[in-house]
Amino acid sequence: MRQRTNQPAMMRIAIAGAGGFAQILAQQISQTAHALLVLSRRPHPELEEFCPGCQVAIVDYEDVENLRYTLQGVDLVISTIAGNEQLNLIDAARRARVRVFVPSEFEGDLSHRPANDPLDRGSQSALELLESWSQSRSHRLRYTVFSCGIFMERFGPGGLQTYQIGAGCGIQGPDDYLINIQEARAEIIPTNSNGRPARVSLTSAYDVAQFVTAALELGLDNWPREFRMRGDSMTVQELVETCSNTLGTPICLVTHQYQEAEAQSEEYHQRGDWAQWHYLQRLLQTANGRYHVRQTNLNEAVQFQPMTFRGWLENVWISGV
Repeated sequence: MRQRTNQPAMMRIAIAGAGGFAQILAQQISQTAHALLVLSRRPHPELEEFCPGCQVAIVDYEDVENLRYTLQGVDLVISTIAGNEQLNLIDAARRARVRVFVPSEFEGDLSHRPANDPLDRGSQSALELLESWSQSRSHRLRYTVFSCGIFMERFGPGGLQTYQIGAGCGIQGPDDYLINIQEARAEIIPTNSNGRPARVSLTSAYDVAQFVTAALELGLDNWPREFRMRGDSMTVQELVETCSNTLGTPICLVTHQYQEAEAQSEEYHQRGDWAQWHYLQRLLQTANGRYHVRQTNLNEAVQFQPMTFRGWLENVWISGV
């Protein structure tokens, strides 16, 4: 048997947040030999019940010193929170001498996120802070982003809110983004500004958790700045067709030309109609390839076969899994 190098027998891992995705991560990581700590604002006895060996620490994300104390001895922090709370968590992780921080950045590759991001929820500030601390002489806090595209659960019954994922992201409901399968309707921008087909990558949140857990066995010292993974990849037009063909349901499709959608978005911006502006911005960003993972590196590094989108649709919508 090949002996692993640069990998401790056991690490101490902290997950910040206790929402749906955090719980999926906790369930996977709790099946390993690593010690697991979940940071939450309130008690979650169900986590300690269903995740063997998992501990839940009640924290105040405004209290950096208390966070630092809680993170003492932790090797890896995986964040599922955003905004100022995540910035405080990064500061506390640095002070506690955590080795690696994973920010709440589970979408498309970093290289295709715009500099002045219209959909930013504190992401850029978090990445800039992590970059500065990664070069610190006093304690170098390394970080790794896991890019996976769109969670397939976005297209499940009830949308992401059914899985308690994506609170505050603006796309929790079934009618908030691209396709409402239950109502058999879709709205897309099929091409980018250059007329090229808009592509998206999709990965189940459960598969992302398995990817992250598998990456632990590679050793933190071997983690790159960005792990890119995907379960499937297709154009947005193919996405609609896959939903329709798999479920045998015609989908009422509304398409927008890129330049027209851009002009309409500007009108909403001038009127202060922020809900419609954000809605169109998500479609425009999708057309620009924000959620397309072009070259994977984690798929090739671990022995794990993720679900295809068609297979996932069959499991969720037909088999009822």
